Amino acid sequence: MSPFLLPKLAAQSNDSELVRRALARDDSAFRTIMEQHNRRLYRIARSILRNDGEAEDAVQEAYVHAFTHLSEFRGDSSLATWLARITMNEALGRLRRERPVMDLEKIEAQGNEAQIIPFPHATASANPERTMAQREILQLVEQAADNLPEIFRIVFVTRVIEGMSVEETAALLDLQPKTVRTRLHRARRLMREQLNKQIGPLLMEAFPFAGRRCQRMTGAVMQRLGLSS
Repeated sequence: MSPFLLPKLAAQSNDSELVRRALARDDSAFRTIMEQHNRRLYRIARSILRNDGEAEDAVQEAYVHAFTHLSEFRGDSSLATWLARITMNEALGRLRRERPVMDLEKIEAQGNEAQIIPFPHATASANPERTMAQREILQLVEQAADNLPEIFRIVFVTRVIEGMSVEETAALLDLQPKTVRTRLHRARRLMREQLNKQIGPLLMEAFPFAGRRCQRMTGAVMQRLGLSS
């Protein structure tokens, strides 16, 4: 057996066992399923609805629907994909009740090629200035993603934020892999345009000398000049 099939078979076995336990009303199975999939389902819902509270509500409704119809899960796809489809349908249903249907052909016709600018991951830092800057950049990226047209936004979230493969995203959205690549490419171009507009002015304040850095450098120079600090 190919070693590449082992993780997939293990996941399918785990899915089947969790579903079996959940059908037997095992509380821990329900909890495990939700803990494993909460983040991804929330991000998918939010990529469509662009609202934290609505996304949470959509995920909750999706879980209720999924658990009520759990006997219909046949294992043709992974449990993650099955839940994601239900969540996406729930979020899209909410969206359609509130907004008119978009002109997909017009949106698809946009754009030239480009690549998204590199984005640093948020990490714990002892430097409060750097931590605040990272937080501000994260907010800018979230806003830029929220401003993407829906058909590009969900592909961007599933591929870039959630790290799903082209094939997984294509299966989830019922698209051809080529279409997924095209939409991601255009999502990146739109993200780059938005971030350039937003981050450009902020770069004027890059490498600030306020706060501890200013105090540290001033004190060091004063000491070298033999002056009181």
